[in-house]
Amino acid sequence: MDEATAFRRASEDYVRLAREVSATQWAATTPCAEWDVRALVNHVAGEYLWVPELMAGRTIADVGSRLDGDLLGDDPLEALVNAARDAQAAAREDDALTRVVHLSFGDVPGAEYLKQMAVDSVLHSWDLARSIGSDETLNPELVDFTYDEMRRHAEDWRSGGAFGPAKEPADDSTQSLLLALTGR
Repeated sequence: MDEATAFRRASEDYVRLAREVSATQWAATTPCAEWDVRALVNHVAGEYLWVPELMAGRTIADVGSRLDGDLLGDDPLEALVNAARDAQAAAREDDALTRVVHLSFGDVPGAEYLKQMAVDSVLHSWDLARSIGSDETLNPELVDFTYDEMRRHAEDWRSGGAFGPAKEPADDSTQSLLLALTGR
């Protein structure tokens, strides 16, 4: 599976889970200690809003603070759905995997950026499922994709503050290994 496909599938899974959030669950706690469900969904929606911008060649400085703060407004689900739709459209463009994307730590191919976006969506899908009491079983292909990336780069993500210390896995399944590696 290429990176654009992984991102599309991972973001679709995330949106599917977000559709399950009830009105009373938006303030529920999440495994991400600093976020409730609304803040978690806001983070992911924000990440999705960055995709069209960065895939279009814009820099973080070009975008500025426009994508800071509350991006969900009065209809969090609609805001997330629209952000995911636009991000997926940018990821489907013909040269999406090969174009240069300007990230905070340097320029990378679109494939690398979309891989990071897929990983973020997969991990936060589990966070959201845990928070709302939904089925926590992630798509096995996406788990394999994400675990392969995290085995190689978990310490980079960890040092950047993306997640806490590794934990002991609950069992020897790839999903448990992934969750433990990412401090979940």
